[in-house]
Amino acid sequence: MATSGSCLCGGIGFRVDAALEPIRICHCRQCQKAQGGAFDAAVPVEAAHFHIVRGADLLAAYESSPGKERLFCRRCGSPVLSRRVDLPSVVRVRAGLFDDPLTVRPASHAHVASKCAWWTIDDDLPQFAGQRPRSDER
Repeated sequence: MATSGSCLCGGIGFRVDAALEPIRICHCRQCQKAQGGAFDAAVPVEAAHFHIVRGADLLAAYESSPGKERLFCRRCGSPVLSRRVDLPSVVRVRAGLFDDPLTVRPASHAHVASKCAWWTIDDDLPQFAGQRPRSDER
């Protein structure tokens, strides 16, 4: 099962060669600023199953906090993924970049203690004031 995606300008294309895990929503201030919105929606993917199929030269990285990089398209600015030094086997691909309709849905909300005052969480998903428990933290 392969799922493909691309950035806004189409310069970066990627493929995930595995079933997708549920989307993780993060409401921390860094994610708000990195996404320019109320939260980040990302799909954790085993790094071995994530492949850049075009535009690798367009990827730029920013270390937003010690040990955490956010990669984006240097042409259009689309956030593509994030990765952590302490969890090198996983990348978090931005859910809005997938070209195919996703069948996976959000699983939880993290860092709700810092969510935007203008955003209301009105679903029944688990909410965590800070990070998700380690067992759920991919």
